[in-house]
Amino acid sequence: QVQLVESGGGLVQPGESLRLSCGVSGSIFIILHMGWYRQAPEQQRELVAAITTGGSTNYADSVKGRFTISRDNNKRTAYLQMNDLKPEDTAVYYCHVEVLEYSHSRDDYWGQGTQVTVFS
Repeated sequence: QVQLVESGGGLVQPGESLRLSCGVSGSIFIILHMGWYRQAPEQQRELVAAITTGGSTNYADSVKGRFTISRDNNKRTAYLQMNDLKPEDTAVYYCHVEVLEYSHSRDDYWGQGTQVTVFS
């Protein structure tokens, strides 16, 4: 069974930084895309950043220049370095992965979410 475990959320002031981690466990042939989404109260879930197997990245315009996504394939872990945090970054952040199973089927999984709160 595939599990995603997120960590690193918290309560910070504007301008501060946080680093989120997402560890993937379970029987998987290969992890394809890894990404971070966020959902603020009464808002739709939105893509924050994504990274492919080859390391290509994609960011929401609102976080470009402040957030950096990375991955360690050996550790099966994705990271989101968030700098210069703003109150509008407050949300629950979810890790998402797309994987190739040993059965050759493609599946996707979500983490449980980690709260990031930026207050002034």
